[in-house]
Amino acid sequence: MQLGMVGLGRMGANLVHRLVRDGHRSVVYDVNADAVNDLEGEGIVGASSLEDLVAKLDQPRAIWLMLPAAVTQSALDELTPHLASGDVIIDGGNSYYQDDITRAIALRASGIHYVDCGTSGGVWGLERGYSLMIGGEDEVVARLDPIFKTIAPGRGASEATPGRSRTDGTAPEGYLHCGANGAGHFVKMVHNGIEYGMMASIAEGLSIIKHANVGLAKVTADAETTPLRDPSFYAYDIDVAEVAEVWRHGSVISSWLMDLTADALARSPELSEFSGRVSDSGEGRWTVEAAINESVPAPVISAALWQRYESRGEGAFTAKVLSAMRSEFGGHAEKVS
Repeated sequence: MQLGMVGLGRMGANLVHRLVRDGHRSVVYDVNADAVNDLEGEGIVGASSLEDLVAKLDQPRAIWLMLPAAVTQSALDELTPHLASGDVIIDGGNSYYQDDITRAIALRASGIHYVDCGTSGGVWGLERGYSLMIGGEDEVVARLDPIFKTIAPGRGASEATPGRSRTDGTAPEGYLHCGANGAGHFVKMVHNGIEYGMMASIAEGLSIIKHANVGLAKVTADAETTPLRDPSFYAYDIDVAEVAEVWRHGSVISSWLMDLTADALARSPELSEFSGRVSDSGEGRWTVEAAINESVPAPVISAALWQRYESRGEGAFTAKVLSAMRSEFGGHAEKVS
């Protein structure tokens, strides 16, 4: 098949390479002309603009947007006037699923189809394949199946689920048509919310291990400091990088996230190149919003989201208010860190 790719960043370029490697053809565009030039080659044609990209694609066209959620709508607005009835736009980024529903309805009036495709795999997807969570019309998604099959890891990439008796469906291959427009990004949204919680628990656990030597430290004895009750119980100097490594092998929490964590710590045990500021691109907060609207308890994902805000200093004023109240009601002097 032929696919247009808009956005050649960390994942877009790898998606194109994976497609072409399996015999598909691609026309590519990025606002960075160098990214286009670097990718041009056998099976890959560069475009100088969105209009040029559309002109170089065979009808009915299929165009994949791999863009940040913040610029997806503007790209759609620029792209749509050049499209024709029967063309398909695939949003492979992390758009809010409610925006997918609105966009699909708006495009339908012109006969243009819209597919939302939550894409997970990060910078490792070129070799590992990408897990795809898809929303859209049955017929359109079926038409694009060869594209999804190539991008996904494939049936042999993971061990078969022992208790699975179903023989139909594409989930074991790494891609799934989740439902109507928005369903793909809804599932990907929750996937990323889960990711927040898993990442936070790994980070917190390793931090507890790192500080298991607190009993060896000299602690100031004053009215503002809770003393460590039994310092002798916290006198371990444990190699955190080696703990991350041993957890990779046979433990219940072994996972790809654990693999990546162990690799990072092996290269930099103190992670000194990181400041600890953790961003959130929207999916975590959208997951929490959905949990609230569905009345579904989600304390772990919620706490992980608050922790990301805290990492960016968003809780600084909260802490100042707390310190001020202690000073007001008890005369507690604020300690200097």
